[in-house]
Order: sequence, then C-alpha cells, then structure tokens
Amino acid sequence: MDKLTLLGLLVALVGVMTGQILEGSNLSVLFQGTAFLIVFGGTMGAVMVQSSAKVFITALKMGRWAFIPPKPAGPALIGQLTEWGTLARKEGILALEARIPGIKDPFLQKGMQLLVDGQSAEKIQEVLEIDIHSWEQLRWQGARVWEAAAGYSPTVGIVGAVLGLMHVMQNLSEPAKLGSGIAVAFVATIYGVSFANFIFLPVANKLKAIIMQQTHLRDMIVDGLGAIANGENPRFIELKLQSYLD
Repeated sequence: MDKLTLLGLLVALVGVMTGQILEGSNLSVLFQGTAFLIVFGGTMGAVMVQSSAKVFITALKMGRWAFIPPKPAGPALIGQLTEWGTLARKEGILALEARIPGIKDPFLQKGMQLLVDGQSAEKIQEVLEIDIHSWEQLRWQGARVWEAAAGYSPTVGIVGAVLGLMHVMQNLSEPAKLGSGIAVAFVATIYGVSFANFIFLPVANKLKAIIMQQTHLRDMIVDGLGAIANGENPRFIELKLQSYLD
C-alpha cells in the first residue's frame, strides 16, 4: 500500500473541508449527488469516447498502482539472474530449462526460453526490446487516459454549473428551489477542478513514474540474460545489474 498517496488525498480533502469550515459554511453543501453524477459521469464518458476498449480497461486496471504499486523486485531479480549465470557456467545453458516452468513473469519466462534455445545475446535483446516497447506503449496510453480525464473534468464541471444555473433561471418564481440549483452549479465546478487536480492528474503522473521504473527493470532483465548468454562471470553480472538499482 502506498501510504503517501493516501496521505496526500487526506491532506487535500482536509485542507478543502477545513477551509470551508473556517469560511463559516456548512460541510453538507459540498456533498451534492447531482453534481457528482454530472462531473464523474461526463468525464468518464468523454474518456471512453477517445479511448479504445483495450486502452480504457488497461487504464482502469493501472489505477490501483497509485495505491498498491508493483512490489520492488529488483534485488530478487538480480539474485535470480546471478544464480542462473552461475548454473549456466557450471552445467551449461541447457541446465536452465528446468527453471522455466517456475517463472511467473511472462516476460522473464520468454527471455529464459530464448536463452535455453541457444539464441545469442543480440537476438535475445532484439526480441525482448520489441516486447518492452509494446508493453510500455500500452501503459503510457493508459496513463494518458487519466491525464485526459484531468483535462475533461473541469470543463464538465462548467457544464454542471450551467445546468444548475439553468435550473435556477427556470424556478425564479419559486424561491424554495433556488438554493439547490445554485448549490449544484457551484459544487459541480468544485468537483470538476478537484477531481482533476487531486485525483486524475496526480494518479497519471504517478503511473508514468511506475511505468518508467518497470521499463527500467525489464531493461535490466535483458542485460542479465544477455550476460548469461555471453558466459559472463556471475560476479560481474551481479555488479553490472546492481548499477540499475544504484
């Protein structure tokens, strides 16, 4: 669990609500179901229009990374690759074949299969770099979905504000209905700006950072497998890969 994400959201929420209280207003004014429906529904609809189904679903799945990021697997991978390098030097590359079924990461498993098949370091790099590029491009598009939501949200908030003011204008003869219409108008704008700057844009930026980390990790795997294919000393492999973490 990424505690900093939760803390950041809490600080933002407390800041807004405390400011509302200090202004002498009631917190209940900030909770408007109609305004939320307009802003959230309108933003999601706009994002769905611009995205393909695959990219949109990927973006939703990636959203959890902001709260539960992928576990840092760098040290464990270095140990694993170093162990494989030692085994390959002692017993030959084919000795690694028995390890393939136990590998859970499809990318690492594919690389190991290429290694066991006797491919050169250059061929392994050539194939895996295509995989890295495809993986990275899809995730970057997913991150841009969150970024796009941050762009649409304030505008949809203005749509909600206009709808609220239309409701007010239609009920000028009924003062009892004016309050709810004005509340929806202003709260919709607050929701639009808040969603964009407290959730959508920060999540998009955090996802981009995680994508870069994961791409860096895949580059490390390619280097490690290439070093094993070249018969490098296991100690040298470990030192080389450690540089990725440093």
